[in-house]
Parts: sequence; C-alpha cells; structure tokens
Amino acid sequence: MNTEATLILSEEDIKIKTKRISLQILETCLDDKTIIIAGIERNGAVFAELIADEIKKLTKQNTVLAHVKINKKNPLQSVAVSIDSSEYKDKSVILVDDVLNTGSTLMFAAKHFLDVPLKQFKTAVLVDRNHKKYPIKADFKGISLSTSLNERVEVNFNKPARAELI
Repeated sequence: MNTEATLILSEEDIKIKTKRISLQILETCLDDKTIIIAGIERNGAVFAELIADEIKKLTKQNTVLAHVKINKKNPLQSVAVSIDSSEYKDKSVILVDDVLNTGSTLMFAAKHFLDVPLKQFKTAVLVDRNHKKYPIKADFKGISLSTSLNERVEVNFNKPARAELI
C-alpha cells in the first residue's frame, strides 16, 4: 500500500475553492433571506464554517451555521442537528462535507433534512472521489478525483490546511 501522501489541495487552493463554492451558493440562493449552511461533523463542519464566513463577507443575507452529527460507521443511527428543524423549515439548506466517497454519510444526513419541507436542498463538498454507492451528488464541489479504492483522501484544516491523497 502506498504510504506517501500526494498533496492535491494546498491551503491557498482550499481558500480559492471555498470562495468559488460560496459564490455559487449565493448565486443559487440569490432571493433567499436566510441560507442554512449545515456541516457534517468534524471536517464537514469546519468546511461549512469557512463557507459561511466567506458568504458573510460577500452578502448581507442571513447565514445560519448548523452542525450535523452522524455516526459515519453506522449512518442508520440517529442524525442530530445543532439547530431546531423550525429554523430550516422552508429555507434553503446547503449540506456540507469535506470528502464525498461512497455517498452514505451525505445520503443519510440528507434524509434527515427531507423530513421537513425545504425551499431547496443542495450539497457541497471539497473533494468528490467519484466512488458513490448511493445516488447522491455534490451540487458544489471543489475538485473531482478519480481515485482507486485503495487510496484515501485526507483533509486537514489545521495550519497549513491541505488535502492529500494517501
């Protein structure tokens, strides 16, 4: 197994991709008074914070940041969101994660939000690995990679932030 890591996104690359995704979200949610940015804990929540911060720099639209807690090993277990469902009812929700691999985490987290009527629901990821087992896609993505199943993508938001193929 390859133990060397290959840098796929530097800190500057991540900043640029975050800004582009934020602009795409704003364009999609142009008429919305409130945009809900819901990040899947851990790294998805960090990426969601970066997106929400960027959106706040670009617009006066109300941006609400939520954290989504899901057991990634067993996504059928309960999903918890840090805000009440009444806060995202009839709003635009952007579900954010760092890496889309099989799609199970994103799919089961999305299922949770679909129990409430929404204005629209979109997904955003920093890295899309194109190995989906579930019929879910990233509406906004930083980079798409065709990787082997043996490889893994690791995103580290510590300074310097980076994404690596391992």
